[in-house]
Amino acid sequence: MNLSNLLRTTSVCGLLMVVATAATHAQRTPLQQRLSTATRVSCSFSVLGTGTWNKGTPEITSAPSKMSVAFTNVNVDEGTADAQSTFGGSFIVVRQANDYLHFMQMYSSGPLHTTTILAREAKDGRLLAVHTRHEYTDVAIPGFTARPEMYIGECEVS
Repeated sequence: MNLSNLLRTTSVCGLLMVVATAATHAQRTPLQQRLSTATRVSCSFSVLGTGTWNKGTPEITSAPSKMSVAFTNVNVDEGTADAQSTFGGSFIVVRQANDYLHFMQMYSSGPLHTTTILAREAKDGRLLAVHTRHEYTDVAIPGFTARPEMYIGECEVS
């Protein structure tokens, strides 16, 4: 293939990608569109599942919870956000794909927290959500994450 044919093929492929992307954006549901234009998120979680290993065997327990997370200055296009936290800043990556809006918080001390908002209505205009904490410490201190946790709840997206 000569350079002229290669450039023509590359241009056609690029044009097809632009058309496909535009068609995909045009076919978004209202809830997907709401996720893709989010600028602020406030979540509350009412159920907690905590994992651990008992003599090497994985176990999980569940309990009621009153936990919340919030993100401001959300920019889905740039993949950035700020977290409202009493524990200091963290690096946050934001990704939206179809029915999911993901917030990934990576702390310099090692833990990873994720919050995923689903394009599924809960109640009162809020959306279903899951929050996970990937942490493990040898000593458990009340009020602090010491084992892997998964929270189930809902978020307000604006």
